[in-house]
Amino acid sequence: MSLNTTSSGERLHIAFFGRRNAGKSSLVNAVTGQELSVVSDVKGTTTDPVKKAMELLPIGPVMIIDTPGFDDEGALGELRVKKTKQILAQTDIAVLVVDAAVGITADEEAMIALFDERKLPYVTVYSKADLTDAVPAEGERIITVSAKTGTGIHELKELLGKIGSSVQTKKFILADLVQEGDTVVLVMPIDEAAPKGRIILPQQMVLRELLDCHCTAVCCQDTELKNTLAALAKPPKLVITDSQAFGKVAKDVPHGVMLTSFSILMARYKGELNTLVEGAAMLAKLEDGDKVLISEGCTHHRQCGDIGSVKLPAWIRKFTGKNPDFSFTSGGEFPDDLSAYKLVVHCGGCMLNEAEMKSRIGRTAASGVPIVNYGVAIAHLHGILRQSLAPFPDTAAVLEADK
Repeated sequence: MSLNTTSSGERLHIAFFGRRNAGKSSLVNAVTGQELSVVSDVKGTTTDPVKKAMELLPIGPVMIIDTPGFDDEGALGELRVKKTKQILAQTDIAVLVVDAAVGITADEEAMIALFDERKLPYVTVYSKADLTDAVPAEGERIITVSAKTGTGIHELKELLGKIGSSVQTKKFILADLVQEGDTVVLVMPIDEAAPKGRIILPQQMVLRELLDCHCTAVCCQDTELKNTLAALAKPPKLVITDSQAFGKVAKDVPHGVMLTSFSILMARYKGELNTLVEGAAMLAKLEDGDKVLISEGCTHHRQCGDIGSVKLPAWIRKFTGKNPDFSFTSGGEFPDDLSAYKLVVHCGGCMLNEAEMKSRIGRTAASGVPIVNYGVAIAHLHGILRQSLAPFPDTAAVLEADK
């Protein structure tokens, strides 16, 4: 993927944290080479996280994030600090910016404790080196810079690139499930909820990976699946469907052909598939009035047949014979305290990075609440979860163990 086509969810997220007036925004501008953030001597100039996509070699496409000062004050300041801490959930590498003339204070120590708690790799950057004769501490991941003179900026980018290369792992969506020459059928319904003139991100990602694996990808809508399968010289290795068509597609896929969904593939790619499969068991235990959170990582205009707010609640009511109390969040909204809920049903998370998706799964675990994703939930609701997990024997074994 190129810089312009790589989605935010596939970029390494590098966030700059520090007290007000520590020089974060000036440093971000120097690193990105753009006047991305407003710079002022007035404390608290940065009021909301500011994001910028860029290329950082040798990592490739990254997301640079400038955050408000974590020592902000007052009611509005508390909201800014909350936003800053929310950014931690999606951070892959943290940059702690310290005013070289002031040094490490209790505020920085508290932030370092948060980094350590999350096992988050971080760099300590002493800023404004041109304004002081103080000699900061030295260390492998400690660097002194001046955004004004450019001192240390190149070295900082090199260090971030080195750390980024060490934390990045080569991941695949389905390359381990197919071999060169395999035929895979992608079922992609085009309804009123489908984006105009394009296909959704998980479908793009799967299609590209199949091409990289030198497989033959055959695309159709659920209404054409029977004819598509009949036209093939031999059965496909795998059928991958949009989750909302799971029930219909399962009836048309012949015995012996593996079936799964884009959402289940994304659950394995970005989340913790075993945990999400375990969470599906709660669907059968829901009672009238139980609070269920349905959460999507992206924001979009909800249509009359929206899968999250319309179809899923209807399927759950039909499956359980109960009337749970549904709540909905989207985009960056996700509660810190989930203890009031009996179950969280989350989308595949294609627009969230892996760190954010795993943070959300971690928050549900900390609250003692099961979590399941759309694809896993829909397969379970239609009685085909076991079939949809056939490509993943280890996860299918987890399902057997829970019987």
